[in-house]
Amino acid sequence: MGALTPDRDLRGLLTDLLDRLEPWDPLEREHIDSTRRWIASGAPLARVVKPSTPPQHLVSYFVMLDAAQQRVLLGEHRLASLWLPTGGHCEEGETPWSTTVRECREELDLEAVPSEVCGERPLFVTVTPTHGPHSHTDVSLWHVLAADSGQLPAFDQREFRSMRWLTLDEVLGEPIEAMDPHMHRFTHKLLAALDA
Repeated sequence: MGALTPDRDLRGLLTDLLDRLEPWDPLEREHIDSTRRWIASGAPLARVVKPSTPPQHLVSYFVMLDAAQQRVLLGEHRLASLWLPTGGHCEEGETPWSTTVRECREELDLEAVPSEVCGERPLFVTVTPTHGPHSHTDVSLWHVLAADSGQLPAFDQREFRSMRWLTLDEVLGEPIEAMDPHMHRFTHKLLAALDA
């Protein structure tokens, strides 16, 4: 057997990340299993043409967390018209963590600092069809980064209308229709991880 290609290395890394995840609920178990099958199928993993080629591709979310205050940063996304964590599409050859590092610089002008909750590994996985004229499916790995909610970071105003810090209880009090459809589930899993 010859040397592994970068694509095979990435697929192995992703499978390992999925194997280390403890699903929060049956839906996350379903998303982990479908993501594992998708990776093993050999289908392209990265978006190569905006907005929807291939029709399913990897995304790295990164949730900025002030653990002491139990507050997270959410942005009002211009295209989605939803309150979302920051993040972006993985480029070819990028690991989810390297996408997180790059996107944190691009979107918030900050260095990515892994949280004590899960380090450089994702805490949560979702598979979400998008809406609109160029619908596609985002396979999102949710990372958690350490942050200080004492100030609002500079943010990419081409992508976000505004940003705000919310306590985890405030997130759960927001209507889910105004947020990423999995935001409440993620928040419950994050609260459990913080209490562990």
